[in-house]
Order: sequence, then C-alpha cells, then structure tokens
Amino acid sequence: MEALTNFISAVNGVVWGVPMLVMILGVGLYLSLGLKLMPILKLGTGFKLLWAGRSAGAKSEGEITPFNALMTSLSATIGTGNIAGVATAIFLGGPGALFWMWCTALVGMATKFAEAVCAVKYREKDANGNFVGGPMYYIKNGLGRKWAWLGTAFAIFGSIAGFGIGNTVQSNSVSAALSSSFGIPPLASGLVMMVLVGLVLMGGVKRIADVAGKLVPLMAIFYIGAGCVVLFMNASEIPAAFALIFESAFTPVAAEGGFAGAAVWAAIRFGVARGVFSNEAGLGSAPIAHAAAQTNDPVQQGLIAMLGTFIDTLIVCTITGLAIIVTGAWTSGDTGAALTSAAFASALPGMGNYIVAIALSVFAFTTILGWSFYSEKCVQYLFGVKAIVPFRILWIIAVPIGATSSLSFVWLLADTLNAMMALPNLIALALLSPVVFKLTKEYFAKQSETAKES
Repeated sequence: MEALTNFISAVNGVVWGVPMLVMILGVGLYLSLGLKLMPILKLGTGFKLLWAGRSAGAKSEGEITPFNALMTSLSATIGTGNIAGVATAIFLGGPGALFWMWCTALVGMATKFAEAVCAVKYREKDANGNFVGGPMYYIKNGLGRKWAWLGTAFAIFGSIAGFGIGNTVQSNSVSAALSSSFGIPPLASGLVMMVLVGLVLMGGVKRIADVAGKLVPLMAIFYIGAGCVVLFMNASEIPAAFALIFESAFTPVAAEGGFAGAAVWAAIRFGVARGVFSNEAGLGSAPIAHAAAQTNDPVQQGLIAMLGTFIDTLIVCTITGLAIIVTGAWTSGDTGAALTSAAFASALPGMGNYIVAIALSVFAFTTILGWSFYSEKCVQYLFGVKAIVPFRILWIIAVPIGATSSLSFVWLLADTLNAMMALPNLIALALLSPVVFKLTKEYFAKQSETAKES
C-alpha cells in the first residue's frame, strides 16, 4: 500500500505540475481571446437566459430545464472546495492564492462556455431515448474515430474519480463536520445520507435536477448571507485584505502566527489547483449535465453554463476567502474546514461553526448527487444502459463506507484522476475551438439582426 501511495503521489506531482496548470490557464486564455472576452462581457445576458430558462420552450429537446441543468452542475461544483478547498489554498499558498483562484475563474468561464456548447452540439440519444453528452461524446462525434480512445480514457478516469471526489470524500466531510459540531456518530450520518442519496438517485436525472434546483439556490443564499454578515462586521478590514491578496499574489509571504509562510509559486500552484477543484472548469464534468438540458441552441446553454464558474469561484469562494483573511484566522495555523469555521465563529460566536457545518453538509450532499450523474454517464458510455442500475447500487453503498473511513489515500487518488480527466477534455476543447467560435459568431450575428428588425 505504501509503494502504491508513493507511486500515485509521484504521478500527482506530475499531473498537477507546471504543464497542467499552464494547460488549464492556457486553454482558458486562448478560448477567452478567441471569443473576444465574450463570457465576461455577456455576463448579464447569461443571467437573463438563466432566469428565462426556468422552463423550457415547447419545441426544446432534452430532459431537464436549462436552469436545472445549471443547478445540477452547481450541485456538483459548490461543495467542499468552496469551504475547505479555499481554506487549504490560503493555508498553503497565503492570501495571494485567492487572486490566482480568481484568474482561474475568469478564464474558466470561457472554458465552461466551450464545454457546454460542445456538449449540446455533439450530444446523442441513448437506448432509453434520453439525451447524453459530455467530453466522451464530443470527442467521439466531433473529432472522429481516430480520437475515440481519448473519449474512452476520459470516461474511465471520470467513472473512477467520481467514487472519490464525488462520493466518499464528500460523505467523509459531512460525517466529520456533523461529528465535530453536533456529536453525531459518523456511521449514523453515513447511513442517513445513504438512504437520502438512494431515494434521489433511483429517480434518475430529473429527480436529481429537481432536488438540485431547489436545494442549491437556498443553500447558496444561506451561506452567502452568513458570509456577508461576517464581512460586514469586519468591514474596516476589507480594503487591507484586498491589498494583502494582490501583494502576496506576486511577492512571498513571511511566516506569521501559525502561518508558515509561502512563496509566490505556492500561491499560484494552490490557487489554480484549488480553483479548478472548486469550479471544475476544464475538468469536463459540468458539460455532462448541460447535455441533458431542454434546449436547441448550444450557445444559449453555454451562456448559462459559464455562470457556474462565476457563481462558484467569484462569489462563493471569494466570500469564504475574504472571511478567513479579514478575521485574521488565516494566521491561526488551522487548515481546511476548521479554518473556515474559525473565521465564521470569530465573527459570529456560538453560531459561526454551526453555520459552516450545516453549509458544508448540504453542499457535500448535493455534490454526491451531481457527481452520481457524471460518473453514471461515464459508466454508461463504457458499458451501455444495462450498467446504470448496478452503478447506482454501488454508488449508494459507497456513501457510508466513505463516511466511516480514513480517506488520505482516496483524496490523493481522486485528485490525481481529476487532473487526468482534464487532459483529454482540454485537448478536445482546443481542437474543437473553431466550431465554438463559429457557432458563437453566428448566434450573436443572428441576435443582432433580430434586434434591428424589431
């Protein structure tokens, strides 16, 4: 086991090394420039389409509304990365890591847009008559037979990674949070989660989307509201916090209190890696949800999809990061969810740690639901629709196992497989970028003509 752990650690160091970080930011920047910064400039259009997409058009093909497609995607992305991931990035890379998370998100909006455009453009119907899509399908249908092995590689990595990052790691985070804050035994929370996940999963993507469509907005508003209270109570510290973030993004941070100090490279590495872990831009997971959307226009769904990165990182992660910095908790020596709890508790004594525990539990639970759909579609791509029910049973069983296990090895394996999912997806996006640029140009030209006529 030790030899295997050492081997995966070595692979992790390579796949999350400089080339991967350059590739994630490079592909995102290339797509941003190719789209002429459209994702940033058309943010308002995206929100209008999201609001309109709460119900689908009569002639729209797909399984779930465009709004619920985004909520399903957000259910998987807003999770431990927003609470524990941000804290870990600041603990390891200093406040400057938050700046590099923002950079990842700004270029990641273009990546997420391109992923959803390709997902809807190249989706297909399965044996049950449902729309399926994602990197494996846009590689197969967009790049042709000689690239099909790349789609198979993505599906293999995605199906295994889901059991780590989307299941056991999340249930473990929930059981740890409920145990430390409320004294609930890990086995009890694991079994309750297993039953709840089972009830939702057996209803398929429509039930997952319905639950996500209600739970995600409520929980996000609750957490953002609590975070804003923490920031309001420390309002005088906010200008200094921003100055510290920008300064430490480009200069080393000296050791202070329980903070060990960090080089600029650490800020970049952990900011980008945790940013990708949180918003999943470039990972190829979100387009699997967007492929099921009731829409006939790939670009419209792309405009909705890119909001996922904006909401996840530029809103939720920023509130977590600022709360940690303005309260001074970042120098306490705590890390992970404990650091975020310490920040909220210092501003909201007697309540803050409970707020973080509840938010973490709900976010992690919805992540288990969102990722179940992603991994299921990867397994379905490899083995066909007959594999769906056995997969769901395995997924449900894995929940209490994760809740009661020590997961340092699973974290490492899942983190490594996440990067390996990104590789085939980023290659496909770069090769399919001319299609994305063409469809986007045609869509906005058509919108411009319609506006002139009216």
